[in-house]
Amino acid sequence: MSSKPTKWVSLTINGDNREFAIGGRAGELPPSETLADTLRERLGLTGTKVGCDRGSCCSCTVLINGAPSLSCMTLTVECDGASVITIEGLPDPLTGALDPLQQAFIDHTAYQCGFCTPGMIMAAKALLTANPSPAESEIKSALGGHYCRCISHYHVIDAVADAAGRKS
Repeated sequence: MSSKPTKWVSLTINGDNREFAIGGRAGELPPSETLADTLRERLGLTGTKVGCDRGSCCSCTVLINGAPSLSCMTLTVECDGASVITIEGLPDPLTGALDPLQQAFIDHTAYQCGFCTPGMIMAAKALLTANPSPAESEIKSALGGHYCRCISHYHVIDAVADAAGRKS
């Protein structure tokens, strides 16, 4: 009796190559597991937050192949061959220095409880990568859907504009 060959999903997370066996046995990745769960539960990358678990609040935003994506709505198996960047992947790997966008959020107090902040930063990072000098309307559009109860979104807009080199 031959055993069924194991299928694998392979992706790069914050520059590290990861492979997971897909299946229903202990230690295997169930095909139904979301990327958010894989990041948080399997890899301990808890910077990615899960707020609504329905794709409505955007707290779980990560970059998949450079595009902002809702990790609570994305199955890990769908990411085979992809590059995933989480909030933990933004600081300089050699020096540990924060990404300028992260520093701008600190400088502009664009956070309060911090729960939704990683998702906002990741969406803003995608925007600034695609458009290093966005207009305020483009910043607002890129952050549309990000739900925060704690802060004024004006601080967030100022932080993103500052990171883009446009002092507010």
